[in-house]
Amino acid sequence: MDYQICVNYEFKFILCEIVMAEINLLKSIPKIKRNIKLRVNEDKDKYVKIAGKFGKDYFDGDRKYGYGGYYYDGRWVTVAKDIISHFKLKKGDKVLDVGCGKGFLVKDLLSFGIDAYGVDISNYALMKCEPEVLGRLHLGSCDNLFFPDNSFAAVVSINTIQNLDKKGCLQSIKEIERLAPGKGFIQVDSFKSERQKKIFENWVLTAKFYDYPNNWINLFNKAKYTGDWSWTIMEE
Repeated sequence: MDYQICVNYEFKFILCEIVMAEINLLKSIPKIKRNIKLRVNEDKDKYVKIAGKFGKDYFDGDRKYGYGGYYYDGRWVTVAKDIISHFKLKKGDKVLDVGCGKGFLVKDLLSFGIDAYGVDISNYALMKCEPEVLGRLHLGSCDNLFFPDNSFAAVVSINTIQNLDKKGCLQSIKEIERLAPGKGFIQVDSFKSERQKKIFENWVLTAKFYDYPNNWINLFNKAKYTGDWSWTIMEE
């Protein structure tokens, strides 16, 4: 268990356990309505194979293969504000978005003076990035982040690490903690009922590891993660 030195009201030094916290930093993003039947057919395996390439079809192709068109619409502005507020960031602080896609969040963090960067496994997404983030996005995987320890004031990863197997997820959590101890935010797909699990399995194309919240938290603990987290729960 990790600890930090705290001072109580009698000015005595004591050891305080560092605990993770659940917080929804994506609360401002509108709920998405999904046509689950679109991907529930005999071609699902084909859709999974195409989506798993994280190329044009996944980002900007037919909806059955992924986003159905991944374009900047300004929705990440309020998310950027909430991230800055939550981590008490100031202008010039370095922040990393792990699984940055085309760099929408990086762009909006930059607009508030944050020294933001991104990493993504998709060469297509990086080639189609927003002009404002040129030179700030890097090709790489979340389980092998090529930055020194304590490089960032905060590291966020939204719906990304679950695209690896369980071992890869564990290593990714460790990497995020290494780059910003106690200043991480990880959002992953999850479910709280069998109904939600079925909806998830019928819709999601790229996740290799997924589980109930308690089991995700167990994985966070195993990685000695001290940052924060949230869940993306699928609904029809």
